Amino acid sequence: WVASTVASARAGPLPRRGYRRPPVATATPTDPGLRRALEAILAPERILTDPIARIAWASDASFYRLIPQAVAQPDSIAEVQALLRLARNRGIPIAVRAGGTSLSGQAITDGILVDVGRHWRRLEVIDGGARVRAQPGVIGATVNAALKPYAAKMGPDPASIASCMIGGIVANNSSGMCCGVVENAYHTLESLVFVLADGTCIDTAAHDADARFHALAPALASGLLALKRRLEADHALVARIRAKYRRKNTTGYALNALLDHGDAVSIFRHLLVGSEGTLAFIAEATLRTVPDLPAKRTAMLAFATIGDAARAIAPLTQAGAAAIEIMDRAALRSVETNKGAPDWIAALGDGAAALLVEFHGRDAVEVDARLERAGPLLMELAPLHPARFTADAYEQAALWKIRKGMFPSVGAVRARGTSVILEDVCFPVDRLAPAIGDLQDLFRRHHYHDAIIFGHAKDGNLHFVVSQAFSDSGEIERYHRFVSELVELVVERYDGALKAEHGTGRNMAPFVEAEWGPEAYAVMCELKRLADPDGVLNPGVVINRDPRAHLKDLKPLPVVEDEVDKCIECGFCEAKCPSRDVSLTPRQRIVVRRERARLVGSGEDPALLASLEGAYGWHALDTCATDGLCASACPVDIDTGKLVKRLRAEAHSPFAQRVALSLARSFAAVEGGARLGMAVARGAG
Repeated sequence: WVASTVASARAGPLPRRGYRRPPVATATPTDPGLRRALEAILAPERILTDPIARIAWASDASFYRLIPQAVAQPDSIAEVQALLRLARNRGIPIAVRAGGTSLSGQAITDGILVDVGRHWRRLEVIDGGARVRAQPGVIGATVNAALKPYAAKMGPDPASIASCMIGGIVANNSSGMCCGVVENAYHTLESLVFVLADGTCIDTAAHDADARFHALAPALASGLLALKRRLEADHALVARIRAKYRRKNTTGYALNALLDHGDAVSIFRHLLVGSEGTLAFIAEATLRTVPDLPAKRTAMLAFATIGDAARAIAPLTQAGAAAIEIMDRAALRSVETNKGAPDWIAALGDGAAALLVEFHGRDAVEVDARLERAGPLLMELAPLHPARFTADAYEQAALWKIRKGMFPSVGAVRARGTSVILEDVCFPVDRLAPAIGDLQDLFRRHHYHDAIIFGHAKDGNLHFVVSQAFSDSGEIERYHRFVSELVELVVERYDGALKAEHGTGRNMAPFVEAEWGPEAYAVMCELKRLADPDGVLNPGVVINRDPRAHLKDLKPLPVVEDEVDKCIECGFCEAKCPSRDVSLTPRQRIVVRRERARLVGSGEDPALLASLEGAYGWHALDTCATDGLCASACPVDIDTGKLVKRLRAEAHSPFAQRVALSLARSFAAVEGGARLGMAVARGAG
């Protein structure tokens, strides 16, 4: 079944003769009837249907793009309920967007896009920091900042925690560098407030939650229990589910929920973790916290081969290492000239690798005792240099900056007009070394010469980064062949997971059945039908029968200005932007700029081009603070304010620029005149 499913997705090479790049979506006018229907639900200022807003919200951090018919910004559950009913009644897709840092296209739609990043930011620390309750628009780092006085933190620790939001963390079952499979969103979830596609709202913390669930959603509740019985009767499938969730896995729906829980509302609550907005709207989440151990010791260990590095993972895990990050030679090469990178990185051989290892403890005594016990082991592992674990916070931050800088390093040097693709897969830890070798061979065969591999070694979770053009049929065919062979490699050769922590998304939805098999996939399809019978909740994500869905709705990346061409549209800048609740964010300013360049280059839709140019001044230029805060969070060091300053200057006439320059050169005289004028005014008063 694996081979047949992959073969159906592959279905031979893309036709060369007469083939054209898939059409790029454009912002056709919003149906006035839809606008009127939305105005019956929301205040007009919280409905965005003008072309510039719809273009700005059409992209997330992935390489896909869909232009919404409208962006809705509800501020209450009642408004969400009405929006869901409207979508069902009109047969319009509806998707929820929190931080928009999704890497797999989960946060975009060509229907109604519901923005929860603006009005859903309520946060409450409860039980002395043992739990935290948050709405979906709360940034992950904000949660941890609130928990810091209690020496606690969230279990999930994604690398994007300073930008991603609770809604996305739960909806994607985000994990990260330390949480593994025991402290992720699924295992630390205590309760949810969710809204079903028909508007039914359930607070799972209520004492009568299961009874209400059965009363208000009887078909869904009874259907879940029937699926539970069906699964439990298939002992082979039960064993497969248990085995797969002992490792990181976010491919498809969380079938383990049907085995881990007995009542319908608990099953559904946990099915929503990792469901990517396809089963219900998550209005609030309560998570159990984990201790934030303050004492840390960090080191980067170099090894002669990737095999030597991989063989060190299990012993280091047993010794109590909290984090073990693996980096292949290409990944290390991408950062070896970065400020703060150890000199020895540049001298490593071609087959070398490194591990970033960190031990945690309640205090210095505890963490040093762990390191002392691990001392003989570290000598046996024979790294190329003696292990030096630092307690200095500055040095630790520098080491982690090296590791976290690997993704943007490829993005910063990629060819202009290409996308940067960050994927994550999971292999059995004891087979990690050959898996890395096979991945490297796959990159060579498909000419991804800039590919790098790094990841969370303790969990067998590898990330890889490649740059990819989608500008012509040859490039799209190359990506198509690469993904098809990647699926075969991960699923057939290693029985791994195609998605470990980034969510299934649009790029792996066609391959969920290939990984799970027809029986498990049939259960997932039934889950989707039960929860969303009209198919309006983020369709095409997780469940998608189109074998070529991953090749559609590809994001165009035309060349624009030098100041911002490196932008990978990750959205990390948005949390820092002072105008993010007023107009456009830095990412959105660049997104609109790129659409303008595409329209100019293609000559299509002059009316849309005129609309964008007419609106760009206020939305993108006049309201930008130009304070450089966006650059402080940008992984490729883009200061969008610099572009804005230049464009503002270019918008002024030569005469106005000469006057401004004259005033600037004579500022002392201008200031003196102003003082004199003020004095005269005071005297006159």
